[in-house]
Amino acid sequence: MRSSPAVRALQKVSRCLLSGFGGRADAGHTEPWTESNGSLGGPPRSRAEPAPDGQQTKAPAPAAGSAALLEVCRRRHFLTGTEQQLSPEALLSGCHPGFGPLGVELRRNLAAEWWSSVVVFREQVFAVDGPHREPGPSPPGDGAFRLVSAESLRQILQDKELSKDQLVALLENLLKTSGKLRENLLHGALEHYANCLDLVNKRLPYGLAQIGACFHPVSDTNGAKRRADVLISLLSERIGEKTEASLVWFTSARTSGQWLDFWLRHRLLWWRKFATSPSHFSSSDCQDEEGRKGSRLYYHFPWGKEPVETLWNLGDKELLHTYPGNASKLHGRDGRKNVIPCVLWVSGDLDRGLLAYLYDAFQLSHGSFARKRDLHRKVLKLHPCLAPVKVALDVGRGPTVELRQVCHGLFNELLESGISVWPGYLETVQSSMEQLHSKYDEMSILFTVLVTEGTLENGLVHLRSRDTMMKEMMHISKLKDFLIKYISAAKNV
Repeated sequence: MRSSPAVRALQKVSRCLLSGFGGRADAGHTEPWTESNGSLGGPPRSRAEPAPDGQQTKAPAPAAGSAALLEVCRRRHFLTGTEQQLSPEALLSGCHPGFGPLGVELRRNLAAEWWSSVVVFREQVFAVDGPHREPGPSPPGDGAFRLVSAESLRQILQDKELSKDQLVALLENLLKTSGKLRENLLHGALEHYANCLDLVNKRLPYGLAQIGACFHPVSDTNGAKRRADVLISLLSERIGEKTEASLVWFTSARTSGQWLDFWLRHRLLWWRKFATSPSHFSSSDCQDEEGRKGSRLYYHFPWGKEPVETLWNLGDKELLHTYPGNASKLHGRDGRKNVIPCVLWVSGDLDRGLLAYLYDAFQLSHGSFARKRDLHRKVLKLHPCLAPVKVALDVGRGPTVELRQVCHGLFNELLESGISVWPGYLETVQSSMEQLHSKYDEMSILFTVLVTEGTLENGLVHLRSRDTMMKEMMHISKLKDFLIKYISAAKNV
């Protein structure tokens, strides 16, 4: 058994020899905090603050309806992976194979709506970006993943002439000089603060926004007490990944409480805007061990509440830590006063938000044909702004070549207007209309347009709605304007 320094070095090295790269979701190491309802996560630790020991996230139990939804999501390519790989625990921890094409498009739409709400239509909020790799030494207790050359590590470990102390020293030096994968977007935004302060002529408040991938360790150390068991767990540690949407808002201490309340109301209304059951999104206050106040926004999954977004009032501590010994360059103008601003941090997990909206949109209802074996209609009623595909184009009876030419022209016209289209008319396998409608309902496609022989004669197409299942006739020249008005009306609700 190695001495304590060697054990600590090996624990760090184990993070550099990982093989289980996962998907996306927020489930990093749990932070201490107090709240009546309970939650996961917490405010960011300072870079020299050790992680709390003995805290683990419990795996949620599967709930009724989850299996049917996951089966639909796999079949329609919202999610990829096997049933075992898509357990609630894997989805929440970010250790699943990832999203399929429709899932990627859904997340892109969700990110675009977040960006429009927080950045595009708001004054004094600016976009920033930063590398996935954060340079700098490794402080004591830092649990982030280090980026180490496998060849350099192999040479050190295979050098049999090194003593135990020399091995530990070389490993520690290698880790100290290597970069690390970012765990959140906060510190990257803080490093932009001083430069962007000149952009607003030092006037507060203002904000910095960013969307990007973040990484966190996911370990299986539950119940491991012996040092050897802990080391084995660390060596099998996996990387969890999430897509974070971050707003860092700089304001004076005088108005920080008002702004925190404003952003809490704003974010809760935003999440509820796209939900079929808005009451499933809720909020509650929380506080960390240092007395810093914040709030969490939750979605009520079938197994219980899970946080989708957090808001924290971090004071000026994180900002002063980012710019040590140079407080004068941090001063912003609050009226006629020069002050060091408080930092409000709004951090949303778009991958977990995507999962929340899938659960929210999934509905089972009785089918219209009792003679069929499956009497349930499965449909994903995603909000029109979030639906990955807005329209499906298909052909009915008639001359195939001519009908496909009409569909192709309509396809290009809708795409030029920013309306996503599914080219069902290219399908060569014949399916009944009932099968097509079932497929498109599960894909959450808003409308199905059927081009038939009658379209060639009078220009009329069949239009079927996902939400009402009603069918109507519409002239092909009016279709684009109808769809644009429908989506715009849904966006402005």
